[in-house]
Amino acid sequence: MSTTASTPSAAPASASLAASAAFRTFAVVFAIATPVIYVTCEMANWPLFSFYPATNRIVFGYAPGSADEGPAMHWYGWTAVTLIGAAILGLLATMLPESATKKIPLSLVWIAPLVSVPVLIYALRFFWRW
Repeated sequence: MSTTASTPSAAPASASLAASAAFRTFAVVFAIATPVIYVTCEMANWPLFSFYPATNRIVFGYAPGSADEGPAMHWYGWTAVTLIGAAILGLLATMLPESATKKIPLSLVWIAPLVSVPVLIYALRFFWRW
């Protein structure tokens, strides 16, 4: 029987995507840009496409409702523009030097959505008229 204690060997450190400075920058910029872009698209009515659920027809850009096809849904188009725009801004931000990206205030990640909600409620107020 051996009297020497065996010490467990340290596991090699593995690189994690979440620990990456580039991913952190992408996630922060994406989270900040998403509510800003969505509110802008909704208020300016800039959907990437319009969807008519009654006929399953998709039209590029904005399309008003029609008597034959019913109302057009723009929410999917606004969401698509938001995701594409926020992803592009996030990718562009990863190209910035780390000294610049560390200056992005993390508080904007929760401030941007909190400011966006009352703006959206005001913009959509006509849905709640009695």
